[in-house]
Amino acid sequence: MNQAAPRTPQALDIEQVRRDFPALNQSVNGKPLVYLDNAASAQKPQAVLDAMDQYYRESHSNVHRGAHTLGDRATMAFEGARDTVRGFLNANSISEIVWVRGATEGINLIANGFYDRLGPEDEILISHMEHHANIVPWQMLAQKTGATLKVIAVTDEGELDQDSFREQLSERTAVFAITQVSNTLGTINPVTEMVAAAKEAGAFTVVDGAQAVPHMSVDVQALGCDFLVFSSHKVFGPTGIGVVYGREELMHEWPVYQTGGEMIHRVSFEGTSFQNSPYRFEAGTPAIAEAVGLGEAIRYLDGLGRDAIEAAEKTLQQRVNEWTADFPGLHPIGTSSNKVPVLSFTLDGLHPSDVGTLLDQQGVAIRTGHHCTMPLMERFGVPGTARASFAFYNTVEEVDTFFQGLQKIQRLFAE
Repeated sequence: MNQAAPRTPQALDIEQVRRDFPALNQSVNGKPLVYLDNAASAQKPQAVLDAMDQYYRESHSNVHRGAHTLGDRATMAFEGARDTVRGFLNANSISEIVWVRGATEGINLIANGFYDRLGPEDEILISHMEHHANIVPWQMLAQKTGATLKVIAVTDEGELDQDSFREQLSERTAVFAITQVSNTLGTINPVTEMVAAAKEAGAFTVVDGAQAVPHMSVDVQALGCDFLVFSSHKVFGPTGIGVVYGREELMHEWPVYQTGGEMIHRVSFEGTSFQNSPYRFEAGTPAIAEAVGLGEAIRYLDGLGRDAIEAAEKTLQQRVNEWTADFPGLHPIGTSSNKVPVLSFTLDGLHPSDVGTLLDQQGVAIRTGHHCTMPLMERFGVPGTARASFAFYNTVEEVDTFFQGLQKIQRLFAE
């Protein structure tokens, strides 16, 4: 292949960006770290680490009811982060932004609200490419309510089969839950159009935005969805916190998910009343420092510019495409032309876990296995894949290092 690497767009100073991420500036097994496991969890910029450290050093207290300065500081930082997320998603109000532990808990919170709404006459529509977190909660809901779980097919290219979608969408569809971007394939789904069709059919619409938010601007008003979830740790923030967006008129009357302190309005032995959203869903002491960290991660991304981030990742994807176009023995899983830079693949004669282990010896970090998408693996007739997932802080040189590492592995096993 042509080894002349395309340039990263000038709008993004990639060397400065990489200096912002301490974890990237280390060696693993005597080699410079090439971190290509971003779909599992992204690295954190120094600004996020500093914001959380400063919170603990100067502002830590519980939020909302403290009659002292530190309590006020903590509350302002916590609620300020919520408003940052609101702006990030273009939501109308902070009442639409609920803190949860992550996207998985977020989907469970949403699904919990349907237990008294669905019955045997209803259908839940998901797709074959969903993460287990967007399958199992709906599967359990269907089992307990008698509703039918229906599944949109995936094409050989790794795209949602739109004929399958149209055939299965009907007036019986009560819930339509879909991933915006596949964590395994990188495919970007036409969610705006599909959500519009589902809403016209009368369905509630739920978008798993966990893999979309790190790569592109996500506007919940433009999407038109009722709910959207994402996790902080995939968008360069800390672990342990995520977000549920829900339309305000739904959230104020949505059934509470967990009960206890903070989320109540009044408690007596005769009964309990609950606060409005978002606080009705946030029982107990929340993840305050993590909210602060997520808010700082979003500000960091905004400072770089989403257009610059998308342009940088497009350059990476182009380089990946150049390599995969002529790489004997490598079989990409999911070849859509509309995708984020994620490559799931198999190598002839090699188990994915062996590929991952041997790459790690060269300092290259990828993920292997089924990626929490067992039904999708079955669809493509493989038990698992190796997956390299890129972020804006990766370089075209790292793309080359990754593929050259695969070539070394092939030569090793050919001897």
